[in-house]
Amino acid sequence: MNKKIRTEAVDHLFQAVLALQSIDECYAFFEDVCTVNELLSLSQRYEVAKMLREKKTYLEIAEQTGASTATISRVNRSLNYGNDGYDMIFERLGEEQA
Repeated sequence: MNKKIRTEAVDHLFQAVLALQSIDECYAFFEDVCTVNELLSLSQRYEVAKMLREKKTYLEIAEQTGASTATISRVNRSLNYGNDGYDMIFERLGEEQA
């Protein structure tokens, strides 16, 4: 875990996220907290991670998501060497690894 981001303020943000109870509440909260571009970037990274797990090529991912190869590479690095956050969520959501 990156100690630089583990702050009281980040803890408060995560507690707020954990209090959300529906997709509609998520939209309301995240539209207030994030810019449209920030939210779209987060969702794009998540889609890239799903496609990498499905063994899609960088070219296929770039074409389908519009993500740059730098973004795809960054997400791939997180999948391979990160804190397993993506894997934890994929498992909880029942998304099988290809």
